[in-house]
Amino acid sequence: MTTTQQAAVIQMSSGPDRDANLASAASLLQSAAASGAALAVLPENFALMGARDTDKLAIAEVEGAGPIQEFLSRTARELNLWIVGGTIPLTSSDPGHVYAACCVYNARGERVARYDKIHLFDVDLPDGRGERYRESSTIAAGAPKPVVVDTPLGRLGLSVCYDLRFAELYRALVAQGAELLCVPSAFTEATGRAHWEVLLRARAIENLCHVLASGQCGSHSGSRHTWGHSCIIDPWGGVLADCGDRPGAALATIDAERRARLRHEFPVLGHRRLS
Repeated sequence: MTTTQQAAVIQMSSGPDRDANLASAASLLQSAAASGAALAVLPENFALMGARDTDKLAIAEVEGAGPIQEFLSRTARELNLWIVGGTIPLTSSDPGHVYAACCVYNARGERVARYDKIHLFDVDLPDGRGERYRESSTIAAGAPKPVVVDTPLGRLGLSVCYDLRFAELYRALVAQGAELLCVPSAFTEATGRAHWEVLLRARAIENLCHVLASGQCGSHSGSRHTWGHSCIIDPWGGVLADCGDRPGAALATIDAERRARLRHEFPVLGHRRLS
C-alpha cells in the first residue's frame, strides 16, 4: 500500500433499464480511472432502480455469473481499477427474495470480497408525505458479520446505506482492522437532507477512518427521489469531495500516512471500555 492514492465515489441516477445503467456506470468508471483513481465505489442499486420492489427479482443473478457481475469483473480488469460494486441482487434460497450484495473486484477483475446488506430499510418516513419502504419484502438480510478486505488504499470495511445508522457495525469493522469504510447508498431525499452528511462524518470521526460514500441522486421510476451528495470524508471528519446533486464522480487523495498519524496521536480507539 502506498501512502497516497486517489479514490472515487460514483454518483448515478439509475432507472429501470439494466443495460442503460451499466453503460452509464462504465462511462463514469472510465472517467474516474482516467483521473487517476485506484479504487472506485458504485452506489447501491446501480444496475437497477425499478418502479416496483419486485423488479429486482427479474434481474437477480446466481453467485459468480450474470451480466452485472461480468460487467464489474471486465471493467475492473480493463481499467486496472479496484471496484466496489455498490449492490447487486444475488439469488437466495427463497425465489421471492434476493441478497443485496456488495461485491469488491480487484484490478485483475477477480472478486475478492462479498458483503450482503444486514440492516433492511423497513420504515415509514416521519415527514408527512407518506413515504413507506419495506426492503424485507424482497431482500434477505445478510449474515451479521463484518467484512473487511485489503485494498491498495488500506483495509476496507464494507457496509450499505441503512447500515450507516448502526454504529456498532463500524466498530466491528474497525476491530477487524478497517482503515476505510465504504457506504454505497440510495438515501432518500428526506433522510439524506437531514442525516446523510452528519452520519458519514460521525462514522469517520469516531473510527478515525476515511469514508467513501457513493449514492443515487435525483428522480427515479416509482416516484422515488434520492439525495445524492456522494462524498469522501477524511478521518478527522473533513469533507474532501462532494458530487452535489447530479450524476458524476468525485475524487480525493487518500492519505494513509496522515490517517496512521491521527490514530497514533489521538488514540481514541484504544480508550474504549465497552466491547
